[in-house]
Amino acid sequence: MVRRSVLFTPGDRPEMCRKAPDSGADVVVFDLEDAVSPQRKPEAREAVRDVLTDPDFDPECEVCVRVNATAETRAADLEALFEAGPDGALESVMLPKVGSPDDVRALVDELERYDASPPVFALIESAAGVLAAPEIAAVPATDALVFGAEDLSADIGATRTMEGTEVLYARERVVLAAAANECTAIDTIVSDFEDEAALREDTDFAIQLGYDGKLAIHPAQVGPINEAFTPSAADREWATRVLEAKREADAAGRGVFAVDGEMIDAPLIARAKRIVERAEAAEET
Repeated sequence: MVRRSVLFTPGDRPEMCRKAPDSGADVVVFDLEDAVSPQRKPEAREAVRDVLTDPDFDPECEVCVRVNATAETRAADLEALFEAGPDGALESVMLPKVGSPDDVRALVDELERYDASPPVFALIESAAGVLAAPEIAAVPATDALVFGAEDLSADIGATRTMEGTEVLYARERVVLAAAANECTAIDTIVSDFEDEAALREDTDFAIQLGYDGKLAIHPAQVGPINEAFTPSAADREWATRVLEAKREADAAGRGVFAVDGEMIDAPLIARAKRIVERAEAAEET
């Protein structure tokens, strides 16, 4: 499943929820948490429920709902979403402020009351969450780790900078934990949605770190994110040559081979395979 772009949409704006899939995002997240004021949460729950159960709402992308972190508020979210039975359009649930694997397990227990078991996006946005990221990723229900740099900075008292060195260790730890447990790794937002150059630079760096996708807070960010996470024609051609050369080497009983004057070893073969997989997944969207 490709998750290059993950677009947040306020849950109390049903007209935006209905239009969100048209953005081209691989995942749309109907947000019942930060994007909705406390007094509007009941309204947001019903609005999201109405959209998800509308027979005319048939998105091609993955639909996720971000529930609230506190148990009492989350219970109301889940009741609104699942009391009448699991929603056909709802495919995953995002849990914010995950600080330990027990947080994910608690959500799983709550979902089981409704006979629901959607994959969980665990949002890592605190010092405790970063340190526990490997254990959180190891919970079977965890399908993706999502890095939240803004809340993390507030939690540890860091000052956010364009360079992002203040959250670099955490950013790397989250992607390592995801990779070690075969989870999707989703990178943090770029808050200035009008600065496309900054978005492209930050997305390129996320790809260098090993992330599979990136959060978006505005539809205008989706296109650049998707483009960055889709392998270029040159990359695909290189990967194809590498894998073809590997097949020829295997047939000839040779363990070492070269492509374009470069000796190819196991890490480069793995990179070629990942490029091909990403390209094929992008073509399916």
